[in-house]
Parts: sequence; structure tokens; C-alpha cells
Amino acid sequence: MWSPKPVPTMSVTATAVIRLGMSGNRMLATSLGLCIVVPLLILADGAHPAHATEIESADTSATVLEQEQRASRLELQSVADEADLAAKALSALESDIAALRADQQELDSKIAETASRRAELDQKIAAGEQSMTGLSERQDSVRLSLISRRSVLAEILAALQRIGRDPPPALLVTPEDALSSVRSAILLGAVVPEIRAETEALAADLKELASLRQAIAAERLSLASALERNAEEEQRLASLASEKTALQEESSRRLERERKRAEALSVRSNELESVITTLADEIVALKQAAEAARKVEQDRQRQLAEQLERARAFAAVAVPDKNRIMPAYAFSKLTGTLLLPTHGETVRYFGADDGAGHTLAGEVLATQKGATVSAPADGWIAYAGPFRSYGQVVIIDTGENHHVVLAGMEKIKVSAGRFVVAGEPLATMGQTRFAGSAALSLASERPTLYIEIRKDGQPVDPRSWWKDDMSSRKANNDT
Repeated sequence: MWSPKPVPTMSVTATAVIRLGMSGNRMLATSLGLCIVVPLLILADGAHPAHATEIESADTSATVLEQEQRASRLELQSVADEADLAAKALSALESDIAALRADQQELDSKIAETASRRAELDQKIAAGEQSMTGLSERQDSVRLSLISRRSVLAEILAALQRIGRDPPPALLVTPEDALSSVRSAILLGAVVPEIRAETEALAADLKELASLRQAIAAERLSLASALERNAEEEQRLASLASEKTALQEESSRRLERERKRAEALSVRSNELESVITTLADEIVALKQAAEAARKVEQDRQRQLAEQLERARAFAAVAVPDKNRIMPAYAFSKLTGTLLLPTHGETVRYFGADDGAGHTLAGEVLATQKGATVSAPADGWIAYAGPFRSYGQVVIIDTGENHHVVLAGMEKIKVSAGRFVVAGEPLATMGQTRFAGSAALSLASERPTLYIEIRKDGQPVDPRSWWKDDMSSRKANNDT
């Protein structure tokens, strides 16, 4: 950056002017260079725009395709992993379905066994009911037999009761009752054995009937319990069968979904493999195109380097072209070769006291009235015009971040944006010194030209660039 300096140095405003002038003039020089063949330095600064764009585009496209290829490979790997998981899921589902079918067959077999047991129980219940019917009929017949002989039994029982209450008299004591006793004995002898037999048979029948009733009741309880267990088993088996059927249907649906998913993954895998193959072919083609363009560019650069070398060799021995729009030589290589902008006497040197308590950033040249000020080197006019009390100021951009500042002139013949060559008139000096130099304690009132050379925005000692020695810096009449 150009920092403010005491009189007669330049300020920050001039720095901004330099920057704007440099930008505008370089664009102007580039546009004019399209019509001139001589300045090969322009072409040597970089690659051909079309070739560079082609190479960069090919490299960029290849990089993009490689990224797409990597992404496709990652996606393919992911699809392959998903396909493996789908295959494992299919295998597991098929095993589950096979196990469910086996369980279903086992349940069907158990349901058949339960139905068979239910049939056997039903037969036992029917047989028990039939047995109970026979026993009930026999009980009824025994009851009817007893009812039919109730009168006889009543008489017998009455007689027995009478005998028990009033035993028969002894025959020897009361012979008048002997006939009644004989008759009673005959009747009892005829009836009692039959009653005893029937009573024993009835008792046996009643005992058998009671036993059968107990057996039938116990069988009924057993059959009822068996029927209940059989019903529970049937219900459990039916529930298991229904559950197994639902699981089998759900597994079948999942199996179908997994099969469709596996098919979709297979199709996607084939598509990705095709895309990867296509991208690989395109990448190879783009790399080959980029390599071919790079070889063409290298050949062109080599040819330009050869031409540039020939141009430099020619420039070393030939006089620069007056129609050039670029500096003929690098400014840093011109030390000890430049002529002063005008004839005169150096009255203040770089680093000396400027008379105001500061160090001088340039040098002051006392010249003649109306003297012509010329460009000391090729360059672009970065600024041309009045600046504060310094009079007319011209700033020349000589390239390589070097600037030559000339101040204290009266009339300027150039304008900003123009390219000037060494020795080209820039301005003329006035009649007296301007206020910018008033602080200097000079011995004469001659016009003074302030000269400053800057590199990277910092002032440097300009004496190393001048060709004239100290004895030649005398004032001459340039008119």
C-alpha cells in the first residue's frame, strides 16, 4: 500500500489512482495485443485458453465421473448386502413355513386322535345309558312284583306280629286251641320259605341295582370329565391350528414380499453394474482426451517457449519496436540503463532531509523553464493530472509491481490508460517551483521535478536505475 509521506511524497489518494490505472491499462493492453504478433510475452504467461478449458473440463468431468463411479460402487455394495440379507430372510422364512407345515400336520393328527377318543367316549356313554335303561326296567319289574304280593306279605307280617305279641299256647295245656295252632303252622310252613326266597332274591336284586347305579354314576362322572377334557383339547388344538394357519399365511405373504424385494435388488444390482461399466468407459475416454489435450498443450507450450527464447535473443540485440504495447524489457533488469526524465541537476537525493524534518522518499531534479519531461521507461500511465500542491503528476506502471512517480510539472501531454515507451514526451515544466517543493531550502528558484520509484508500494533509491553519472547531471537548456 502507498502510505502518506511528507512533502513532496505521494499520498493514499495517488495509490488508489495507481490501482485503477493499472487495471484499466492492462485490460487495454490485452485487447490491443490481439492485433499484434510481436509481444510473445503475453502468450508465454499462461496456457492457451481453449486448450486449458478443454483440459480442465476433461479433468473435471473425469473427476465427477469417478466420484459417481465410487458412489455407484458403494450403492452396489449396499445393494449386495441387502440382497444377502434378503436371501437369508428368504431361507429363514422357508424354514419357518416348513416348520409350520410340520406343526400343522401334527396338529391335524392330534385333532384326529381327539375326534377318535370323542367317538369312543360317545360309545361308552351310549352303552352306559343302555345299561341304565335295562336296570331301570328290572327295577320296575321287581317293584311291580313286590307291589303285587303286598297283600300276602301284609298277612304274613301281620301273622308274624301276632305270633310275636301272642305266642301260640301249649297243646297239652289248652287243647281247644290245637286246631288253630295247626292251621297257623301249616300256613306259615307253606308261605315262609317262598317269602324267604323272594326276599333273598329281591335283596340281591336291590344290592345289584345299587351297585350298578353307583357304577353308572361313577362312569358318568368319568365320561363327563373325559368329555370336558376332550372338549378343551379340541378347543386348544383348534386354536393352535388357527394360529398356525395365520402364521403360515403371514409367512407366505412375507416370503412373497422378500422374493419381490430380492428380484428388485437383483435388477438394481444389474443396473448399477451396467452404470459402473459405462462410467469406467467414459472415465477412460475422458482421461485419454485430457491426456491428448495435455500433450497438445505441452507441445504448444514448448513451441511458445522456443519462440519466446528466440524473441528474447532478438530483443537482446535489436532495437525495441516503437509500436509495442508491452514493456520491451523487465523493469528490474534495467538498472543502470535509464535516462533521466529531463536534463537538470539533482539537488536532493533519496534519504536526504527534505527541509521539513522528514526523510526524502525520492530525489529532486532542478531543470529549466519549459523543459520537456519524458518517460524514463516503457509503461502504462496509471494516473495523469493535478494533485494537491504538487502541480501536475504522472504515475507510470512499469510492470513487476514497479511505479515511477513524476511531480511538479505544469502541462501534461498524456492521459491515464495510455501505454508509453521510453523517451516519449509526457509533460513540460513550468516557470517556478510549485508549493510542493517550497519547504526545500534550494539555492535557486528554478523549476524542480520530483522523481520517485516505488516497488510493491514502497519507495526505493532511484539512483541505481540511472545511466548518467553524477557529473553529467547539470542543468542544460532544453529549449
